[in-house]
Amino acid sequence: MRTILVLALMSALVGCDVESSPEHVEAGRQAQMTRQAIQSVGMPAITNWQEKRILKNILELRDQQIKTITYTQDLNAKLHKLCDSVGYGIPYATQYTNPQTDTYYTSRSSVHITLPQADPNGLYSPASADGTWVMCLNPVDQQLAPVYVEPHIVVSPFPLPGVAP
Repeated sequence: MRTILVLALMSALVGCDVESSPEHVEAGRQAQMTRQAIQSVGMPAITNWQEKRILKNILELRDQQIKTITYTQDLNAKLHKLCDSVGYGIPYATQYTNPQTDTYYTSRSSVHITLPQADPNGLYSPASADGTWVMCLNPVDQQLAPVYVEPHIVVSPFPLPGVAP
């Protein structure tokens, strides 16, 4: 079905003059306005790059095998321990590969189409999802295992004060 839709879109676009399409004209005007705004106002005078430095630190710390504790939150915002865990929860919609691939066709004019791409397991993951994968420590055999959690979670590398184990 998806292939039929793509083929129909491609055949509809073959004779189109993409350069004068309303979307192309609008995008060109928006780019021109953005250039004018930058020339008029300028860019922020960022000199210390503190937020970038913090994000770099967070990304590097997330790459470590860090012991954490995962909690769920009830409707009254009270936290409940789910499990001892390793690392931080990974949103279910996170994909290992690029979820889309760019395809270019050339005829009288250039057409750019973005097509969905399967994950390595052959499935197409959703663009968004509420679930989270957590690597929980099984209290029986002390082995790590992925646990899928739907409610919002809090993952911490230390016990949170005021939260019962």
